Amino acid sequence: MRIGEVAIVLAAGVLAAFCVPGAAVSGGSPDRIRLADGPGDMSINLAVRQLTVTPVRAHVGDTIHVEVLIENKAEGSNTTTADLYANGKLIGRKLFTWGWSSGERLYRLSFDWDTRGVSPGEYKIRAEAFVWTDTSPFDNDLEMKHPVILVSPGEVFPGGGTPGGSATETDRGL
Repeated sequence: MRIGEVAIVLAAGVLAAFCVPGAAVSGGSPDRIRLADGPGDMSINLAVRQLTVTPVRAHVGDTIHVEVLIENKAEGSNTTTADLYANGKLIGRKLFTWGWSSGERLYRLSFDWDTRGVSPGEYKIRAEAFVWTDTSPFDNDLEMKHPVILVSPGEVFPGGGTPGGSATETDRGL
């Protein structure tokens, strides 16, 4: 067998082992798909619980620091991305692994948004931790009510404010 044929055979074996429901492999009906890391009836539920943004008034070119708190409210484990957006544009992405320890339910992630080249204006910050199999996707994101205000270097902030400040948005859960 040549290397290409070996690769195809290995790929087919991996797909059969992890992607095809167990009953379908043995000729039964694929009524329930089992996850590789647990039973098929596992409840997965991630929730973005808190965002903290510092500073909320800055000059273009400054770095905006964002802390994101994500809660694993159910079972399961996986590695997924946490995404950070400003006015709907992706400004940060981090991989994080959750669920490996039953005692560890909260995950803190830090992002730094480099605003060099960004236009002055108001920016709504939103964090998202999305998992396709999440049982309640409505709490997978959280948006700041208070915008980040960016002005050109040397310009005055609206209302005569000064650079700095901090804002926190918290989802208390349902």
